[in-house]
Amino acid sequence: MSSSRSTDSTSDTRLHALTQWLASLPSPAMKLDSLRPASADASFRRYFRVDGADDESYIVMDAPPPHEDVRPFIHVADLFAATGVSVPAILARDVEHGFLLLSDLGSTTYLQLLTPDNAHKLYLDAIAALVQLQAHSQPDVLPEYDRALLSRELMLFPEWYVGKHLGITMSDKQSAALNQVFELLLANNLAQPQVYVHRDYHSRNLMVLAEGNPGILDFQDAVYGPITYDLVSLLRDAYVQWDEEIVLDWAIRYWELARKAGLPVNPDIDAFYRDFEFMGLQRHLKVLGIFARLYHRDGKDGYLKNLPLVMEYTRKVAYRYKELAPLVKLLDELEAKTPQVGYTF
Repeated sequence: MSSSRSTDSTSDTRLHALTQWLASLPSPAMKLDSLRPASADASFRRYFRVDGADDESYIVMDAPPPHEDVRPFIHVADLFAATGVSVPAILARDVEHGFLLLSDLGSTTYLQLLTPDNAHKLYLDAIAALVQLQAHSQPDVLPEYDRALLSRELMLFPEWYVGKHLGITMSDKQSAALNQVFELLLANNLAQPQVYVHRDYHSRNLMVLAEGNPGILDFQDAVYGPITYDLVSLLRDAYVQWDEEIVLDWAIRYWELARKAGLPVNPDIDAFYRDFEFMGLQRHLKVLGIFARLYHRDGKDGYLKNLPLVMEYTRKVAYRYKELAPLVKLLDELEAKTPQVGYTF
C-alpha cells in the first residue's frame, strides 16, 4: 500500500534524520531531492525510493526504534542471500537509528502483474525459489516457530475477530470447541518437518524480476517451522484467489520439486495435502485476527475487504475434514449461518 505520510522534512523529524544520514554516506552519492515514498506496511516501518548520482535507484528503510529493530532484517537478509534467492542487498546501515539503504528490486509486485495467462510461470518461479530457500535450512539459526508462537497467533482469532470485530463473547462451550480445534491444528503443525519459514511468502511480498525471479521482501519475521507454511501463504493468498484445481496442481508441483531436492515432505501426497490444509487453517484464523486488529486497534481499514476471502478459505478447509466439524458449527453460530454438510476426507 502506498504511504500517505508527508515527505516534508519540516514536519517529519524521522525523515529529516534519514535525509541527513543519506547525505553523510560516502557512496553512492544520493540525489536527495528525489526522495519519495515507496511503500509502507502493516507495521511502523516505511520505505522510500531515492535516486543515486549513478542513475540507479535505491530503497531506504525507516524502522523507528523502539517500535522496530532492523537487526532481524539484516540477519535474515544475509541468511537468505546465502541460499541464492533474490533479496535486497544491504548497502549501508545505521542500526541505532533504524535506517537501512537497500538495493532496489523494482516496483512491480506479483499482485500487480498476475493474470491467468502469466500466473503459472510466476508461481513456478516462486515455488522453485521456496524450495531453494528451504533446501538450505538449518536448525538454531532462526527463532523456532514453536507451540507458544503458533498458539499466540491462533488466539488472535477469538480476541480480535470474534471479540472485537463481531462483538461476540463466546460461551464456555464455544470456547472449549474452538480450543479443541486449536489442539488438532497445533498437533499437526508441530509434527511437520521444520525448515526456514519466511512467514509472509505471498503476492504482495514477491517482486517480478527479469532475472532471479522472484525478488523476496518483508522477511524479517522469518522462523524455523512447519514445511508447508510458506507454500500455503503463497497458494491460499489473502489478496488473490485461484481455482482449487490450480492450487492443487501447484501444490503437487511443489511436492515433486521438494522431494527431488531432498526436502522431508510427507512421501504420501494425500497426507502432504492434509498437512498443507491444516497449516493453512492455522494461518487463516490468525489472519482473520490480524486484519481485525489492524482495523480496530490501528485504524487501518484497507484489510477489511480481504476478510471474506480468508473466511471462505477457512470454511472450505473446515468443511472437508470431519474432525473440524466443531469449527464449522462455531462459525455457523457466530455468523448465524444455516449449517451445511459435505466432508471430503
